[in-house]
Amino acid sequence: MPEPLLLDRLLLVSELFQRDMARAFAGTPLSPARMAVLWTLHHDGPSTQQALASALGVSPRNITGLVDALEESGHVNRVSHPTDRRAHLVELTEAGTELMRTTAREHAHLSAALSAAVDPADRETLDRALDAVTARLRQLIEEQREEVPHDPHR
Repeated sequence: MPEPLLLDRLLLVSELFQRDMARAFAGTPLSPARMAVLWTLHHDGPSTQQALASALGVSPRNITGLVDALEESGHVNRVSHPTDRRAHLVELTEAGTELMRTTAREHAHLSAALSAAVDPADRETLDRALDAVTARLRQLIEEQREEVPHDPHR
């Protein structure tokens, strides 16, 4: 039987993470897309919807739906922008902040558990390898994006 390709292994890891997220979000109003908004706000602080859409690579319409749902579930609020009367900022509520603190702690615990599966002498090499694979995948995606002509009417 042939050795699994690197891509096959990475896809398996991605699938396992997706299953774990689906399990964690079952019965809640959260989804990976909504958590991405919360994670961005947790790390970057209050943001305009336009900045969130740009950071997450989604359309303004998409971010509006995500923020609407998160506002309805009590995780975010829209507040007036301090310097631009036309704009609003999206910020975490107290419930959103506590959820993200819990999530960050869970990420740290899982990260430690996954790191413990790797021989300590190999961890630095693994980190460098993952950084290199991530950088190369980003580069390949960007190259593909540049090759596709942009049609503003799509």
